Amino acid sequence: MAKQTRSVAVVGAGWAGCAAAVELARAGCQVTLLESARTLGGRARRVEMDGRLVDNGQHIMLGAYSETLRLMKLAGVDVKAAMLTVPLQMRYVPGAGGMDFVAPRLPAPLHLLGALLRAGGLAREDKMALARFSTTARWMDWRLNTDCSVDDLLERFDQTPRLIQLMWRPLCLAALNTPTDRASAQVFLSVLRDSLGARRKASDMLIPRADLGALFPDAAAAYVTRHGGAVHTGAKVTALAPLPGKRWQLAATGSALGAAWTADFDAVILAQGAPASATLLRSLAASQRSPDSAAHSDRLPADGATHSDRVAAAGADSPLDALTALAAQLEAFAPEAITTCYLQYDAGVRLEIPFYALIDNPAAGHWGQFVFDRGQLDAAQAGMLAVVISASGAAAGLGQPVLSAAIAAQLAAVLRRPELAQPSWSRVITEKRATFACSPALARPANATGLPGLLLAGDYTAGDYPATLESAVRSGGAAAKELLQSKHG
Repeated sequence: MAKQTRSVAVVGAGWAGCAAAVELARAGCQVTLLESARTLGGRARRVEMDGRLVDNGQHIMLGAYSETLRLMKLAGVDVKAAMLTVPLQMRYVPGAGGMDFVAPRLPAPLHLLGALLRAGGLAREDKMALARFSTTARWMDWRLNTDCSVDDLLERFDQTPRLIQLMWRPLCLAALNTPTDRASAQVFLSVLRDSLGARRKASDMLIPRADLGALFPDAAAAYVTRHGGAVHTGAKVTALAPLPGKRWQLAATGSALGAAWTADFDAVILAQGAPASATLLRSLAASQRSPDSAAHSDRLPADGATHSDRVAAAGADSPLDALTALAAQLEAFAPEAITTCYLQYDAGVRLEIPFYALIDNPAAGHWGQFVFDRGQLDAAQAGMLAVVISASGAAAGLGQPVLSAAIAAQLAAVLRRPELAQPSWSRVITEKRATFACSPALARPANATGLPGLLLAGDYTAGDYPATLESAVRSGGAAAKELLQSKHG
C-alpha cells in the first residue's frame, strides 16, 4: 500500500463521512471531521421535538448491509443490542385486505419457498408470479442488459396486480424511495439480489432500537477522537483551494472555530450531500479562474486517466472545465422526500408485531405505508407509533396538522381502534432531500474528482445500491480506500 496520507479533512459527518473518517483513522491518518449541523448523522440523525428524542426518519436495515454492520462493530457499537432482528417479512394488519408473508428460519432459498407456501392473502396465481420472478431473476444473475423502470420489469415478468400492490411497489418505495414508474429496475434487482437472492441471514430486517445518532455517527466520532483526530460540529466549510505540493486548504466558519478558520490538509473528502458538494466545487473552479488566482486553470493538478476520462466525457478543455461539469452532474440529481409521522398514545397502546405494512390510498386520505411500534424497540417510547411515507412530496404538501390527522384516522380505521384517531401528541418530520430519485440508467459520479487528494463520498456516488445507509457507508469506505492506495496517500 502507498504511504498513508498524513492529514485528511472529511467535510460532512453523515454516514458516508463518518465511514470515511473511521477507515482513515484506523489506517493511522490524522482526521479532521467537519459538520455544519450541530448534530452528527446528516440525513439520518436524531432530533429533539418537544423534549422527545426521535429520528428524522424511521429506518429498516438489512442483514445484507455488511459494510455498515462491520463499521458499527469497529466503532464499538453493540449491534445486537442496538437493533431488533426479524426475518424477511411483508405483513399487513389482519383483515385489512393485505397479505402475510414471513420467511421461516431456514437456509436459503428454502426460507423463501417456505414463506411463499405459507403466505396468506395471496392467490395461487400471485404465488406463481412471485416464484417466476425469483427464478427468472436468479437465472439472469439479477442483471439487465438495458435498464428500465420497475413498472416495465414487473410487466416483463408477468407480475399480478395484487402482488405488485402488496409486495413489489412497497418494497421499491421503501428501498429506492422512488415510484415504480420512474425507479431503476437494475438498482431494484441489486437490492433484491443481496436480500432475497442471498443467504438467509442477509434477508433479515434490522430495526434500530437506538436512535440514529447512537447507531453509528456518535461512535464514529468517538473513534476518530480516540485515534488522535478532531471532530467539529457547527462548522460550515465555505471554500477549498489547492496549495503547492498537491495539498489543500479549507476555510470554514462556526462559533467553535472562530471567525476566520483555515487549515491545510494533504487530502479532502467531500462527504456532504450532492448539492453542497457541487457548491464547493463550483466555488473552487471560479476561484481558480479568477485573474488574481495564484493557480491558473492550466496548472490545477489532475489525476491522469481519471481526469482525462472526465474531460473527454464533458468535452472540457481543462481540469476546471471537468470540475464544472462534475458540479453540474451533482446539481442534476432530483431529490425525493421521506416523511415520518410520530404519534404518541397511552403507554399501553401496542401493535401485535413490531411493524406492519399499510395499504396507502391517497384518494381516501390513507398516506401511511408502514407503521412501527416504537415501544417494542425502546421501552422509553412506549405508546409511540411511527408512520412512514416514502416518495412523500404530495403528502408533505398537505401540511403537518392535516397530514398527522389523516394518518391518525388511517390507523384508527385500519387497526379498527377508534381511539387511535386522537393521539395525545403528534409531529411530522419531512426530510425533503432524503434521497435522490433513483431513475433508470442514472449517471452517478465516481469517488475521484480528477484532482489529486480531492474525493467525493455519499450515497449518490457510483454503486449498485440506491440512496441507503449502506450505499453511503460503502461510498465513504471506497473514498478512504482510494485515497490510501493513491500515490498521494
